[in-house]
Amino acid sequence: MHPSVGLLEEESSSQQSVVDYKKNQKQRRVLAHLYTNGTCTLANLAGLLHNSVPSVTSLVDELIQTKWVTAIGTAIGNNGRRPVLFGLSTKHHFVAVIDVSTHDTKILFMDTQRNVVFRVNYDLRLNDNASFLTTLVSYFTKALADSRLAPEELIAVGISMPGLIDARRGINLTYKKLNQTEDALTKWFSEQVDKPVYLINDTKATVLGESRFGGAQGKKQVLAINIDWGVGLGIIVNGEVFQGASGFAGELGHIQVDPEGELCYCGKIGCLNTITSASALVRRVQRDILAGQVSKLASFRDQVEQIDIDELINAAHQGDSYAIDILHDAGFQLGKGLAVAINLFNPEMIIIDGVLTSAADFILNTIEQAISKYCLSDFRNDITIELTQLNGKAKWLGTHAYVMENIFANY
Repeated sequence: MHPSVGLLEEESSSQQSVVDYKKNQKQRRVLAHLYTNGTCTLANLAGLLHNSVPSVTSLVDELIQTKWVTAIGTAIGNNGRRPVLFGLSTKHHFVAVIDVSTHDTKILFMDTQRNVVFRVNYDLRLNDNASFLTTLVSYFTKALADSRLAPEELIAVGISMPGLIDARRGINLTYKKLNQTEDALTKWFSEQVDKPVYLINDTKATVLGESRFGGAQGKKQVLAINIDWGVGLGIIVNGEVFQGASGFAGELGHIQVDPEGELCYCGKIGCLNTITSASALVRRVQRDILAGQVSKLASFRDQVEQIDIDELINAAHQGDSYAIDILHDAGFQLGKGLAVAINLFNPEMIIIDGVLTSAADFILNTIEQAISKYCLSDFRNDITIELTQLNGKAKWLGTHAYVMENIFANY
């Protein structure tokens, strides 16, 4: 073969690679747009991509053949022929969302439009030992079988959990024993279930869900506090989740608020987690009841282990002054912690999520009082403080979005 022929073939191959790359890039944009916005016409997609309608039609046809996209219906309008609306198909390409906490584990299977098609809760609490992951794989396998989804329909698994998560390496630096020997948590789990696995911190999943689908949509500077079994802070800066150098930004629960306080599981003294997390409140109430505290909760004195966060909040709603005081104090301490974050990030909105949102009547006012007391007034004047409108779904939606956005990026 003449050398010039070989050069022509290499040049042709290179040009083809560039063409394929550009096409895949456009298809990724189509998928990402449909995921976020729901439906779109070919004309609108052509405008998005700055391409002709015939070119976009060809791109969409390929996505239909791979079962990613389907015709949804027609656009509303009375002028001539109504254009067809296209959206992501909900009959293929499911994602598993595993929501792990120190309280329990939830496994959900969701379609491309974020509908939950199957959900199951397990009494499996996050523990720092390798057997936890083995058990989790077992539960996951059972859940997948019970969901009746075909294994090939499941495209990926997203795991949200507390701790210092290095998402790039797929490891949890707080729960170190979950990282199997030399393997990252995600690598080991992926090998067990034969699916790509993505790991995200629970609070970052929550703020991502709020940013994409909740009250933070369209907002540029947002703090989302997740008051759960620990206290986490999700940070939106310029419309994107702020990660920090190693992905650890937002550990509000580990700022010190009481130098003479309790030992936190992180090894430090008096962290916000030791005062305001749901688990800390439950421990405090149990101690007080055993010590003779007068309260409706005293009925549990012989079985204090049965007191949980729901019992505490129910007692407050029934007018129990002790329970109300406990929640008021928690709200005030949370407000002090948030004042630090407000002074640092100057947000336009704070969204409150987590198990303590059901105690909003008792904590919101004291959160605002503490912010007013400890925050610079000019910062406070421009902030709105809201409860989540996603009704506990923000973490799942954020985990799903994290998985899908990674898939689209590699499509």
